[in-house]
Amino acid sequence: MKPVGIYIHVPFCRYKCPYCDFYSVTAKDELLDRYTAETLRRVSLLSDRGISADTVYFGGGTPSLLGGQRIARIMDALRKSVEITGDAEVTAEANPANDLGDFLEGCAASGINRLSLGMQSALRKELSALGRRHAPDDVLRAMETAYRCGIDNISLDLMLGVPMQTAASLEQSLRFIEESSPAHVSAYMLKIEENTPFYRIQNALNIADEDGLADMYELTFNRLEQAGYVQYEISNASKPGFESRHNLKYWNCDQYIGIGPSAHGFYDGRRYYSDRSLDRFLSGSAPNDDGEGGTLEEYVMLRLRLSEGLTQTGMKERFGIDIPKGMRDCASSPVMVPYCICDGQGIRLTRKGMLISNEVICRLTELM
Repeated sequence: MKPVGIYIHVPFCRYKCPYCDFYSVTAKDELLDRYTAETLRRVSLLSDRGISADTVYFGGGTPSLLGGQRIARIMDALRKSVEITGDAEVTAEANPANDLGDFLEGCAASGINRLSLGMQSALRKELSALGRRHAPDDVLRAMETAYRCGIDNISLDLMLGVPMQTAASLEQSLRFIEESSPAHVSAYMLKIEENTPFYRIQNALNIADEDGLADMYELTFNRLEQAGYVQYEISNASKPGFESRHNLKYWNCDQYIGIGPSAHGFYDGRRYYSDRSLDRFLSGSAPNDDGEGGTLEEYVMLRLRLSEGLTQTGMKERFGIDIPKGMRDCASSPVMVPYCICDGQGIRLTRKGMLISNEVICRLTELM
């Protein structure tokens, strides 16, 4: 069996950002300790499955709130229960508003070799509008600390379409990225989610319209390309060789194990998810079955998110078939030419196609 990925959801934050719909609760030492103990127990249950893993990802929430010692305990438990390959990519997310010195020292000592920082913007007014409590200098300080600890694979999050953002202000954030030169950039559009403060005041938010957002998206990835980054997925670009191997498991429809409240997983042909409840997690509640995974339709939809797209080779290796003729004919039609490329290699979206990926992918998969 191919090595799997392991995702650990750390459901703690110091405060809740007004746009965020990820599951999290307020961090308290007693809860952090109980969460760690239950995570260790669940990790130990993997020991009899003969699992090999080549990616581990601590997401959240704010994993840095666990501290370096708790992270190290979880990593030690993983190594006892799962074969972590020697070249494994091990990522932890962190909030640059926190003092990350002890956390990053513990991370580096325990084998974490990749850091994802929630930068979002390089402008104080935009950060304030997002409810973020860090400053641009905090991002630089966190990067310097990571480098000093030996973690040089760093990803920065950049949010597009935030309140008060303009093309000119986005240029400033992109200049910050070019000058700080992280290995990876995740650039994604702000989505107004239900049950968030932003949803309740969305009509009062000063956000660019659809055309403005499209321009910002194209500006972002054009500039990143000019700076030496390669866009490999709708919302992600990296320097060559620094693609997120863990996130690629999602888009390649590969298996991964999810642990923690609200975590999702795909293992042994089944998808599953855990309840959005720390109490249920701490009480030992089992994940919920979410049906079959790895189907042809699912594979096609996920692969079309990648710049490489849906390839003839991949379809042959995975399912023993060619890309369906109906899909190829649709992708080659005049109306789809601005949004798709269809050639001997397969089907992939153009940058304009990525802007309306849901519509394009739905249209193509209807013809499977």
